[in-house]
Amino acid sequence: MKKYIIATGILAMLTLGQACKKDSDFLEKQPTDNLSVASVWKDKNLVLTLVGDLYDRYPDYQNIEAWWDFTNFDEAFASAGGDYFRHQNTEYNYDSWNYWDYGFMREINLFIKRGGESTNLLAKEDTDRFLAEARFVRAGVYFELVKRMGGVPLLLEPLTYDYSGDPTPLRVARSKESEMYDFIIKEMEEIKVLLPDNNADPSRASKGAALALESRAALYAGSIAKYGAATPEVSLPGGEVGIPASMANGYYQIALRAAEEIITGGKYSLYKKNTNLQENFAALFIDKANPEVIFVKDYKLKTKKAHGFTIDNQPRSIAEEAQGGRLNPSLNLVQSFEMLDNSFAPLASVSGSNPIYYTNLTDIFAGRDARLGGTVILPGTQFKGKNIDIWAGYQLASGAIVTGTNFAEIKTNVLPGNTGAVQVVGGDGPLDGVEFSAQSGFYVRKFLDPAAGSGQIGTRSEVRWIRYRFAEVYLNAAEAAFELNNTAKAAGYLKEVRDRAGLTTALTAGQITFDRIVHERRVELAFEGHQLWDMKRWRLAHKVWNGTANTAADFTTATNIGSSEKVNTMVFGLWPYKYYAPGDPNDGKYLFKVVKPSRVTAAHRFRMGNYYSQFNQDILNGNPLIIRNPNQ
Repeated sequence: MKKYIIATGILAMLTLGQACKKDSDFLEKQPTDNLSVASVWKDKNLVLTLVGDLYDRYPDYQNIEAWWDFTNFDEAFASAGGDYFRHQNTEYNYDSWNYWDYGFMREINLFIKRGGESTNLLAKEDTDRFLAEARFVRAGVYFELVKRMGGVPLLLEPLTYDYSGDPTPLRVARSKESEMYDFIIKEMEEIKVLLPDNNADPSRASKGAALALESRAALYAGSIAKYGAATPEVSLPGGEVGIPASMANGYYQIALRAAEEIITGGKYSLYKKNTNLQENFAALFIDKANPEVIFVKDYKLKTKKAHGFTIDNQPRSIAEEAQGGRLNPSLNLVQSFEMLDNSFAPLASVSGSNPIYYTNLTDIFAGRDARLGGTVILPGTQFKGKNIDIWAGYQLASGAIVTGTNFAEIKTNVLPGNTGAVQVVGGDGPLDGVEFSAQSGFYVRKFLDPAAGSGQIGTRSEVRWIRYRFAEVYLNAAEAAFELNNTAKAAGYLKEVRDRAGLTTALTAGQITFDRIVHERRVELAFEGHQLWDMKRWRLAHKVWNGTANTAADFTTATNIGSSEKVNTMVFGLWPYKYYAPGDPNDGKYLFKVVKPSRVTAAHRFRMGNYYSQFNQDILNGNPLIIRNPNQ
């Protein structure tokens, strides 16, 4: 009790002492739970923390934190029970891939406004860089908005409600689609001189990142202008959707100029550290000492900033946790990788009733673009120094199949003429309808972390998500040059990328076609978040995902493999079998069969109304000036 009284007395004296202070002293006391704008902008580290938060919220439709989004089209099968629906819906929703976060936009604008008002608190070069970074993020967010929604309200100041009961002053109409792209291009031109001209920290904006964003945005605008002319129904009379064809060349010229400024600047180069071209391409996405990366989202082990892409997608048979194998690349994608002689060919499997037999599982993939093995884990290959066990069972001479139906049955079947149980299916499957098995016959390789512990929940991975890299810059330059009728320049830029993949017979200027441009982006940039936006801007999406069901015949002939309009509405796979026929010269060899996983039940159909995502009703209710997108 005595201690309590003494403590109370001390508290009373402290209170009385405070009461003796001047009122002005009390009123000028700084709060301890928040900081003033001036306090923040006096401290470089505090400002950097705010900038870091802006980067962390940079939006991506597809990325390594959400493997399932890579299965929404034709690149891969989702080998996870809760995601089979992605292969069972016949039509994409109109609100698919929409995005609307003006709360984030307001925070960016507030940062820019307050930073601009806080002059002489930091060194000018530091303030200039921070504000340029915020403008880079803002332009990136508007780029995400325009490529999903078309023209949107372009707000460059934080709007403030006056609580008058009249929200009319806060309502802003949609800008033209072209105006959005013009804004992004103008912003990047203005800020590029305020940003570092190096890739010392690719998690922050640089001059190269600004030019890469400018080049990509201008390329999108140019192709929407050119190819949108073939889909006039995908436009609005006020220009909120659709860009006049007359503007195409101007945008292509900007895209080429921005790309060439990066190329000639000498700050970036293609990753070429490994003489094994497949391993080199895979390492490009893992190695952080990398001259190719321009702008990334970075991760760090032993922090909250690590991710589980490897846990989710590691081969099941060598998994560090009892899971993995969810992202199964499709035969549709695998077969797109061309032969080293620049020709397109199906993977030779079954021709009529005469199967082709292979001594080794990998023989069927020989002589192809090295990017295939760097993007996809193929049957018969290794990961983390361990063999990947992908084969679907035994085929008997009679044509009958001996296999299992789940992982528990891998070693429980008996072959004719034998008495003991043997392994009758690979430890990685494929097992139809069994999650984590390689239901397409393949596992993903790109972005998969080979480091020990990366497949453990307690460790995870720090592999980066690469948003912009130098190879894309070459492809942007090649496409823009092609569209400007400079096929010789386009061939030269494509050569740089193709040489690294082992395609050393250069394409001539006369061989550069639109189909070649489309193909090169498909195989170089698979699983990097480009496919949807490329198909949309080229107005190919409704042709490629047209609702017509694929059949096995689409994958056993060379017809249209390299065509930009090849229909890819259903994910197919390629399953290897061991041939069991004692005494036959082919006994013990492998044969392959084109299959459609049973969970693939419907063809994807992309409608005209999917070219631009739907504005949700609450957006329309809140702002009557917002015009609906077409065909919805």
